[in-house]
Amino acid sequence: MLLGLVFMVLFWAAVILLILWLYKQLKGGAPATSESALDILKKRYAKGEITREEFELMRKDFG
Repeated sequence: MLLGLVFMVLFWAAVILLILWLYKQLKGGAPATSESALDILKKRYAKGEITREEFELMRKDFG
């Protein structure tokens, strides 16, 4: 009986998550940013997330 209750709660949680996911997909997902890829790359380099070599290599990919 307890196992049935657990499965029922999991089922309804999955249904709610599915509805929320569908709502997000239909609404358009994440908002678009006006930042260019190069701007994002520069911020990552400034934060120290990537090294200078990685920065230069990725920057060359942008043309």
